[in-house]
Amino acid sequence: MRVEDENGIRRVTFDRPEVKNAFNADVARELSEALEALNPDDFDVAIVSGDGDAFSAGGDIQAMAERDETAREAYERVRGTLGRVAEAILTAPVPVIARVNGDAVGAGMSLVAACDFAYAVPEARFAASFINVGLVPDAGGTVTLPRLVGLRAAKELAFTGKLVSAEHAAELDIVNEVVSPEELDSTVEELVETLASRPTESLALAKEAIHDNLGRSWRDGLEREAHAQTLAYDTDAHEEGVSAFLEGRRPDFS
Repeated sequence: MRVEDENGIRRVTFDRPEVKNAFNADVARELSEALEALNPDDFDVAIVSGDGDAFSAGGDIQAMAERDETAREAYERVRGTLGRVAEAILTAPVPVIARVNGDAVGAGMSLVAACDFAYAVPEARFAASFINVGLVPDAGGTVTLPRLVGLRAAKELAFTGKLVSAEHAAELDIVNEVVSPEELDSTVEELVETLASRPTESLALAKEAIHDNLGRSWRDGLEREAHAQTLAYDTDAHEEGVSAFLEGRRPDFS
């Protein structure tokens, strides 16, 4: 992984273009570490992208062929690598954007689904291709896909492993929007500017509450929401937002 920090933005890039940015254990750990190190004092947003013409081809098939491990070792590897990646994205205290510059299949598609925002070029294709090698979706795929696309569509993707176009992925809410290669960076940067102008601590509280409430009853969800709002009331961002509104000016959340 290549990690670059500038002006409150952490850019994390898969840099294995010779294998379509396929995942292996080292890549997963490096990506996890880069995202786990995010904090709202130093960063406003993180962007994940791929080098070359692919976002990520998913798991490294050659590494799978060479693997010799017990069931317990397999569990610890999956949970500590691909599971860790999903958890790092879902719990990151700043928004994580997937800049999908090409195909995102297998764990690559799961990663896109876990991100808070995703923008893709028209040429990008998506597939939960795990079934094609006798596996089930990982990197959070069984958690995030049903919530994004619905139960039947998630089963269709997971059970068939079929490739879908970027346009279809947008219809399924796997990506927010499909944009031309020439507009991909400007679209992402526009969103970055918008998010950077918002209070980072409030974004973190909102993200955590939304994720926590996905599996809760409405009663428990309202309790969790009230807890998050109580914390937000006590932030400098809330004080600045109220002051700006009363003074008829734009808030400065920097």
